Amino acid sequence: MKRILIVDNDRAVRSQVGKYARLEGYEVAEAGDGDTAVSLCRQNAFDFVILAILLPKMDGFAVCQAIRSFSQVPILVLSERNSEQDRIHGLELGADDYMAKPFSPRELMLRISAILKRGGQLEALQNAQCIERQGIRIDLTARRLTVDGAAVSLTPKEFDLLALLAGHPDVVFSRKKLLDTVWGGELPEDTRTLDTHIKQVRHAITPYSDRIVTLRGVGYRFEKE
Repeated sequence: MKRILIVDNDRAVRSQVGKYARLEGYEVAEAGDGDTAVSLCRQNAFDFVILAILLPKMDGFAVCQAIRSFSQVPILVLSERNSEQDRIHGLELGADDYMAKPFSPRELMLRISAILKRGGQLEALQNAQCIERQGIRIDLTARRLTVDGAAVSLTPKEFDLLALLAGHPDVVFSRKKLLDTVWGGELPEDTRTLDTHIKQVRHAITPYSDRIVTLRGVGYRFEKE
């Protein structure tokens, strides 16, 4: 049975989401503030986190960042704040999806299911445990990148993007496919977020930056040696 942590300072929201989650067969835990959420995630192996932004002690953005420092558990942000800037900020901190309040509990459950299924695509890569391309070594278990033996830091999304591309050399990925797989299709195709992440990944794998090739109007591919 998969375990979900619901983080919201509104007891009614936690109760409503918990009710639907239990009907879908999930085991549910709750937290009413940011500090408790981070502590519970350190102590338990949750399969999914539903995270509000407006929380006492530590807001949801800070909680997301804290959780990402030690866990890659899928996170869906549930927030009253629905500006494009807030959505992009949450996704760049490592959230897998972003929903605005008020929300449909049924849609929320469908999104959770879709994210958990999508995680299987990246897990298929992780069965290899490690991807090695010339001087680039991507440890999928430890989520660690080394270039010519030196450790290089990446954000969670940058790591997933590089792993997806390098794990399928010479395969062309459209912008839509990359956004769907790495960001869950939450961002529009014309967003600059993907371009920014590609730029950061290229910089991270210097001197092998040219291995990531741009196909204008199509997408990107990672070239074999």
